[in-house]
Amino acid sequence: MEDYPRTLGEFGGRFATEEACRAYLIRLRWPDGFRCPACGEVKAWPVRVRPTLFHCAACGRQTSVTAGTIFQDTRTPLTTWFRAMWWVTSQRTGASAKDLQQVLGLGSYETAWTWLHKLRRAMVRPGRDRLTGQVEVDETYLGGLEEGVRGRQTEKKALIAVAVEEAGPGIGRIRMRRIPDASADSLQTFVEEAVAPGSLLHTDGFLSYDRLEKRGYRHRITFLKGRKESAAELLPRVHRVVSLLKRWLLGTHQGAVSHAHLDYYLDEFTFRFNRRTSRHRGKLFYRLVQQAVVVDPAPYTSLVKHVRPGRPRRRRRHHN
Repeated sequence: MEDYPRTLGEFGGRFATEEACRAYLIRLRWPDGFRCPACGEVKAWPVRVRPTLFHCAACGRQTSVTAGTIFQDTRTPLTTWFRAMWWVTSQRTGASAKDLQQVLGLGSYETAWTWLHKLRRAMVRPGRDRLTGQVEVDETYLGGLEEGVRGRQTEKKALIAVAVEEAGPGIGRIRMRRIPDASADSLQTFVEEAVAPGSLLHTDGFLSYDRLEKRGYRHRITFLKGRKESAAELLPRVHRVVSLLKRWLLGTHQGAVSHAHLDYYLDEFTFRFNRRTSRHRGKLFYRLVQQAVVVDPAPYTSLVKHVRPGRPRRRRRHHN
């Protein structure tokens, strides 16, 4: 059963203490009861001198509910972390580090920046379901104009692959990620990660999509050349999503998103978009906390230097 606060007042009443926050994390991390992360044993008891630790009855390992999560080694009270997660998920248009710093009264912009990037890493559920049914797929790029560069060639822009489920005339779930180039290998990797085999892919006539039928997908091609309709009319859902993404990056983040961390902003946009119809914003809070206890820790050094597998290398750090 999904258990989450429906209102700000309910949130404040439920998570006013460290103990209440920790109990909530325990229920979400171990919904079927404690399980030792080292050996899988289900029997454990609290450590007398440190009751926040569990002592495994089998291997003797001592662990806490925050160990191995994005909260690992934090010196900040969980009540503050919960306030941050509630605020982030309550912002319909996204959250900036500057705003988070002001709302929580954090001592530095760097702390707020770090927290937001930790939370963005929890916005993608490990092993999430792939898109199914009829799916539009296309690419776009983010960045300014480049002289002497045409079509899908780019040196300074970030190339983004986008997949959008068709839901009748509307839009279902989405997936997006940065890709190093528009080669068949790059696009095939993206599609196989984002879309379940057997789905009907709808693309333009770009040759890099040709091999997808051999990978178990059905393929519908709409050639743009010679058509009266624009690309936005022929692949309307993916172009709508791209338009919303660019508007979001410019509006919420003033376009100040470095290529180094773009993947995680795409994760945040996807997280929010796929839950846009939730009746209660508290459900987004619930999903974020639920995923925060199953993703690996993200220390500051990894946030600055981390290169996500399969992504282009990324280095810069001081963008929101």
